[in-house]
Amino acid sequence: MIPEAPFERTTAGLVPKGEGWFVLNAREARWQDSDFGPYTRFEGDGDARFKQIGINIGVLQPGQASCMYHREDEQEDFLVLSGECLLLVEGEERKLTAWDFVHCPAWTDHVFVGAGDGPCAILAIGGRIGGEIVYPESELAQRHAAGVAKETSDPKEAYAAYGKPTETKYREGWLPGPQS
Repeated sequence: MIPEAPFERTTAGLVPKGEGWFVLNAREARWQDSDFGPYTRFEGDGDARFKQIGINIGVLQPGQASCMYHREDEQEDFLVLSGECLLLVEGEERKLTAWDFVHCPAWTDHVFVGAGDGPCAILAIGGRIGGEIVYPESELAQRHAAGVAKETSDPKEAYAAYGKPTETKYREGWLPGPQS
């Protein structure tokens, strides 16, 4: 039998400790805040890190990019949970709203940018078997402050101008639905 993973309560929320199954409400999970908005990954550290699939919920304010425009060797899928955003994909711009689903096969150039007049929550799921990534030069992404000036495959170079994420508790209004 697979045991249930225990949780550790931190100042930023609950964190699974060790392997095992668990149930965790996103509002109670450990959150991070960054130049690319707040997000939760639901996973723990070390042995409690998800080995095959990454999953997170990110929250963007209007004009805020989710990350740097990139492509990678893993499939990624996204579901807009609330609000509005722009999808920059393969040099095109698409407006998205709640319940729009985006599928990106491996090596699809993409990034999300918050839009509208309030926060946008996006569920992201992607494979973790590979690890290759490219941040291409893109005028479209640069216009949205989501692109590198020169193509690179080094995340440290792509994110050199940005601060490191900091742990934070969930804040009311980040996620849709009844508040706690």
